Amino acid sequence: MKATVFKEHGSVDKLVYTNFADPEISPSEVLVKVKACGINHLDIWVREGLPGVTLPLPHILGCEIAGEIAGIGSEIKVKGLSIGQRVLIAPGISCGKCEFCLSSNDSLCHEFRIMGFQVNGGYAEYAKAPAENIIPVSDKLSFEEWAAVPLVFLTAWNMLKTRGNLTTGETVLIHAAGSGIGSAAIQIARLSGAAVITTVGSDKKLEQARELGADLVINHSKEDFADKVNEFTDGKGVDLVFEHIGPDTWEKSMLCLKRGGRIVTCGATSGQTVSLDIRFLFAKQLSISGCYMGSRSELLKVLRLIESGKLKPVVDSVYPLKDALIAQTKMLDRKQFGKIVLVP
Repeated sequence: MKATVFKEHGSVDKLVYTNFADPEISPSEVLVKVKACGINHLDIWVREGLPGVTLPLPHILGCEIAGEIAGIGSEIKVKGLSIGQRVLIAPGISCGKCEFCLSSNDSLCHEFRIMGFQVNGGYAEYAKAPAENIIPVSDKLSFEEWAAVPLVFLTAWNMLKTRGNLTTGETVLIHAAGSGIGSAAIQIARLSGAAVITTVGSDKKLEQARELGADLVINHSKEDFADKVNEFTDGKGVDLVFEHIGPDTWEKSMLCLKRGGRIVTCGATSGQTVSLDIRFLFAKQLSISGCYMGSRSELLKVLRLIESGKLKPVVDSVYPLKDALIAQTKMLDRKQFGKIVLVP
């Protein structure tokens, strides 16, 4: 099969479009013919290399995969799966047996792995996954749209609803409306009945963010987002901050919180280390939560909402797999609004 791989960690030019051996499935796995694969900042971090993480090389990126079933393992008897069926792959792989898996906290499993990260993913013509990770989907959306769903909508749901406990009447600050996870979070927050403040990096994205449902959109390249949040909330601050940027926004994000407010973080796009005055934390009685994707049960909730039309993936652009370098460069340059998707 054809695949885009990297043979050593480094810059985007380490991506190579080449021939690669077809995946061989075990009796408990399913082979999927990839029709579309969403790209994420996780792909970039893995390609660059993460401290303390060693991967077998060459490696195939891509954690958001939609396609058709091309092969079914011999042990898979009754799971409602059939050759040619439209499916997506739940990106998180867990043991299914530990206390965390049994309590629907899959991402806390000690054996938790992510497609395209610890195992080969969807920058290829074929991908394999455990049968438990194969989720049938309808033809209401294109494969490109389905590939814009799994990781970002799941993580956004976990951050806002499970970890953040966002409720009707509250106000939330969501960073980077133009990102895949930002565009998902705005929709989930609106569905929750919250007022939404969001940030963008250019005037071009202002109206796009409003169309998704944002009440206030701040161009952070021209305005201080903390000042605008303070103005919008009459000095009270927001109930929840949806943080996935890191040190570039962290300190001001904390300043945007009302007394007793919450901040949930899932990313480190601008770096891994932030400063925190713990006196400010306990004096304002703030809460900080971390989020690492989410559970399969949460993903199923999200998919039902997407099937019903209450949530909708936002696809910015589609590139052929051989142009993965160009697609990742566009993400690095922050030129997209929504998801960038690869197709074989």
